[in-house]
Amino acid sequence: MGFRGSDLPDFPWDSLAPAKARASAHPGGVVDLSVGTPVDPTPELARQALSGAANSPGYPTVIGTPELRAAMVAWWGRRRGARLTEAGVLPTIGSKELVALLPSLLGLGPGDVVVHPAIAYPTYDVGARLAGATPVASDSPGQWPAETRLIWLNSPGNPHGHVLSVEELRGVVAWARERGAVVASDECYAELAWEEPWRSEGVPSLLDERVCGGDHSGLLAAYSLSKQSNLAGYRAALLAGDPDLIGQIREIRKHSGLMLPAPVQAAMVAVLGDDAHMQEQRERYWRRRERLAPAVRAVGLELDPGSAAGLYLWGKAGAPSSEIVDAFAGRGILVAPGTFYGPAGEGYVRIALSGTDERIAAAVERLGEGPLLG
Repeated sequence: MGFRGSDLPDFPWDSLAPAKARASAHPGGVVDLSVGTPVDPTPELARQALSGAANSPGYPTVIGTPELRAAMVAWWGRRRGARLTEAGVLPTIGSKELVALLPSLLGLGPGDVVVHPAIAYPTYDVGARLAGATPVASDSPGQWPAETRLIWLNSPGNPHGHVLSVEELRGVVAWARERGAVVASDECYAELAWEEPWRSEGVPSLLDERVCGGDHSGLLAAYSLSKQSNLAGYRAALLAGDPDLIGQIREIRKHSGLMLPAPVQAAMVAVLGDDAHMQEQRERYWRRRERLAPAVRAVGLELDPGSAAGLYLWGKAGAPSSEIVDAFAGRGILVAPGTFYGPAGEGYVRIALSGTDERIAAAVERLGEGPLLG
């Protein structure tokens, strides 16, 4: 069997090099809104915890320190409506590695199908291919093959910001349990809700008792601290759900040495116990969205009306994605083409809210020069 990496698609962001070069030539410098990388300071409480745990000569544990396990259980209960025990939580080295490895960690392979959203983060597809399974991009259970063994949900969705309701989540759980499939929900943008009812009520989790009745069998939910706590550089994330599945994944990770550094675990404990910094960061993104969205509409983009949460604007302008990206680059603004998220993304672009206030202001000023496309 050949190395499966040879079957993987090219890394999408590498193809943005020409657009980035054009945008960088702008006299005011590039406004890079192509990748949702945090730009605001890491909270002081995280830095203090990291520093305080710097003397860590021994190996950390895969399952996390007792303090971290307790903090994860408490956070899922307080913020996501999920009653868990420590057997149902696990820290991960960022959420992307978990997404890429989960089909393999679950033992999937040739003949198995991994379903993921029609417009989706590319790593769901990549993870299926790495395991030798078949990825299927579809939002309709009526189109999901009988061989489906894993269903990826993403709510709020990247790139479009759609939110799945309690009823929609229940429907997927019922479908999967009738067929013995696992449901995994990527919820890393859950704290960034902008529209009602989600802004007031919160985005529902797959593990919410209203969704699963307190029965987490066959269910997994992933969450990242990169967005809510500006910890992308720490690679700090968490997985929760079915204790049996968590146990299976934990044992493989123990054999593989997939463990978070002890200082990072200490930083996770600090941020998971503090909601104030997360609320402050959410308001930063809210203010940037309120400034950027009207400017984007004014140059001719139609923003997705279903976008209710997340870190991005998702819009179309009656032209191929590549043309829209090039037009933005002409204003010194770099955005991502919708085609990075599958064929259904053609004609769209994704615009991240993760620029500094100064860079967002620069983008708004440049967009004020008139219509983007002739």
